[in-house]
Amino acid sequence: MTINHLAVWVAALSTFLLGGLWFSPILFGKAWQTENQLSDADLKTANTGKIMGLSFLFALIMSYNLAFFLNDPSIDGGMGTMYGFFTGFGWIAMAIFIIGQFEHKSTRYMLINAGYMTIALTLMGLIIGLWK
Repeated sequence: MTINHLAVWVAALSTFLLGGLWFSPILFGKAWQTENQLSDADLKTANTGKIMGLSFLFALIMSYNLAFFLNDPSIDGGMGTMYGFFTGFGWIAMAIFIIGQFEHKSTRYMLINAGYMTIALTLMGLIIGLWK
């Protein structure tokens, strides 16, 4: 089977749509900002273009990596969603919690970031699993 490159790119872009909502003031933006001790001025002076460009590159690598794992004709949307969840929760979220322990991060910090990555990978798995 071959990789659907368009699905991989859409899955990578989905992390930006989710991140825009997740880290907005509507959901966890202010709590995330507080946990990272970032002021509004800090956010305004950040090199947003570089951050967004590199973040997309990293999301694309993650999406391709997941697509390689899901590259089997028997994988459908449900299985893709399940494997995306297991990847996000079992690997990435747990890695965030391990690193967070050693960095003395708060539970809230770890839950915000681990939750985002778990949902992002679950969504990636759904997109890649459905879109063969």
